[in-house]
Amino acid sequence: MSATPTRPSLTDARLLHDLEEVVARELDRHLRVFKEWMPHEYVPWSRGRDFDGPLGGEAWSVEQSPLTEVGRVSLVVNLLTEDNLPSYHHEIATLFGRDGAWGTWVHQWTAEEARHSIVLRDYLVASRAVDPAELERARMTHMSSGFVSDNRHSPLHTVAYVAFQELATRISHRNTGRESGDPVCDRMLAQVANDENLHMIFYRNLLKAALELAPDQAMQAVNEVVTGFRMPGHGMPGFERAAARIALGGVYNLRVHHDDVLQPVLRHLRIMDLGGLGPDGLRAQQELGAHLAELADQAGRFDERRAAILARRAARADG
Repeated sequence: MSATPTRPSLTDARLLHDLEEVVARELDRHLRVFKEWMPHEYVPWSRGRDFDGPLGGEAWSVEQSPLTEVGRVSLVVNLLTEDNLPSYHHEIATLFGRDGAWGTWVHQWTAEEARHSIVLRDYLVASRAVDPAELERARMTHMSSGFVSDNRHSPLHTVAYVAFQELATRISHRNTGRESGDPVCDRMLAQVANDENLHMIFYRNLLKAALELAPDQAMQAVNEVVTGFRMPGHGMPGFERAAARIALGGVYNLRVHHDDVLQPVLRHLRIMDLGGLGPDGLRAQQELGAHLAELADQAGRFDERRAAILARRAARADG
């Protein structure tokens, strides 16, 4: 595939200006399809009772939890990730601005996302799913550290990142519900996952417009985001150990990341078929293809290791 001549790069300000009409259109579409829901309606309040402390209730113990082990670990990771919403809002409001369609979307997205931490924490506490004291200490540590995006150096990098990250979050919530062992939790997380899917569609459509407006710059952003992708909760206490347990439990791992997150977005945008790229865009497209091939190999090796570990566990349980 031959490259087209290099075209001048658009400035961040010009990109934001030229994409604002798309933001306004996608915001209108989002508001038409979004359905209001109430966090309190998804919480099993009848399970709740006083904890030990000033009210002299019952101390928490693990046997009270209705969740599987992987469900507990994954829900805590998901909640702590959602807890950092103030930092996420700061990042995108600083980058996209607080005026016009961009600003309206930033605030709408933030308001919708806030429901997720509300309903997750209320569920975990009311159902005694996790140790509330440990959860609160982890929240303080994580939020006190804040969040700095890996992709703050350009609006295109941020748009590309959230197109993938919103889908990754949707998949993580949905799989957590399925593996949780509690139908109430599964129903709650299906609702949260639906929000994340709508957010993904917004950003995916915005990324599609960016690929048409500035194909070389957008292709470079997609390549750099995909090859360096990290979930937003990567800085929380004990993240690596929790991520390993979540991966083994089938909630989120290399196979899920490759098959259920990266590939659907890339196929929808026809990233690997995009033509008319200049030298920089073509190089980024080729680097992305090589990375995806390597990631597929890594996912295959992970599948083999996971199957062996699960087989050994099953054998010990039978013995």
